[in-house]
Amino acid sequence: MLRLENKTAVITGASRGIGAAIAEKFASCGASVAILYRGNDEAAEKVRSEIAEKYSVKAEIYRCNVADFSECKKTVESVVSDFGGVDILVNNAGITKDALIMTMEESDFEAVTDTNLKGCFNMIKACGRQFIKKRRGKIINISSISGLIGLAGQANYSSSKAGIIALTKVAAKEFASKNVCCNAIAPGFIMTDMTKDLGNEEDFLKSIPLKRLGKPEDVANLAAFLADESSDYITGEVIRIDGGLAM
Repeated sequence: MLRLENKTAVITGASRGIGAAIAEKFASCGASVAILYRGNDEAAEKVRSEIAEKYSVKAEIYRCNVADFSECKKTVESVVSDFGGVDILVNNAGITKDALIMTMEESDFEAVTDTNLKGCFNMIKACGRQFIKKRRGKIINISSISGLIGLAGQANYSSSKAGIIALTKVAAKEFASKNVCCNAIAPGFIMTDMTKDLGNEEDFLKSIPLKRLGKPEDVANLAAFLADESSDYITGEVIRIDGGLAM
């Protein structure tokens, strides 16, 4: 059984979908959770209250735009003050603004890369001193198969997710001497609000060997393993969770 007792996890984009599933999974393993979100206060509070009621762990919510480093820094300082430290960081926050390259607005390219990629950098930098001080920690970055194979209409999203993979490998090397592991998860088509807008589910199933979409809980289970001491000798890896789509 995975054990995360006495650990504090910071999870970005945790008010819904994959982030909310990761927060609940970590709580079920005993971790206290800091739920970071940007938009819906009610959704974030719903996740927090459900976790607090279901598990005997501390859970708090923090509004934070991860694309803004000063906000990340202040938020992490608040988390450290409230929880006493940070042991696990999950960079899950992400947005899409799909369009073909020739019709994509520059502002849409920048918005996606600022949130998805720069947001990861900002949070790693903001939490980094905690990991260095403790000489341990886990960083889990949520990338995508889009970052591995590229998808038409997602120049901004695919670029940001590919950048996360490179950032993961750099962070893994830079933090290794401090006993901090950094890995990336590359989900395929997971049943979330984001994938509802991508089109006909049947079209995707044709290209997935397991013939089903993934669930947020599938990703959460993998994230919990990477956060647990069972994965202490794994770093710099990119693990696909896509039903075989990108084989």
